Amino acid sequence: MRAGNRIRLSPRRDWFLGMAAVLVLRGCGGAVPIKTLLDDPPRYEGKTVRIAGEVKGSMGALGYGAYRVSDGTGTLPVVSETGGAPRDGTRIGVEGTFRAAFTLGTETAAVLMEKRRYIP
Repeated sequence: MRAGNRIRLSPRRDWFLGMAAVLVLRGCGGAVPIKTLLDDPPRYEGKTVRIAGEVKGSMGALGYGAYRVSDGTGTLPVVSETGGAPRDGTRIGVEGTFRAAFTLGTETAAVLMEKRRYIP
């Protein structure tokens, strides 16, 4: 190729490559350790975050559910308004809105409002 020549991709190929890049970058968003959320709740308040871990205690009825996720660094309650609750011991990833009620000394009361689940 001579200097000054440029390769021009078709608009269709440009669109495809752009969408592929978006999907790859979206998939790169990893889970935040629960300890990180609980150590700095104002930083994550109202933001969408992802956590991953094992379900430790769950209850659900009529499509609503509540369960705790433990990732080895901490445990966080999760509330689901559409998918019920997974069984105890299930390995799960959850994306949702982080809500912190209060911090008192070393204890932080917080919850994750589930938007969707994924396989970690």
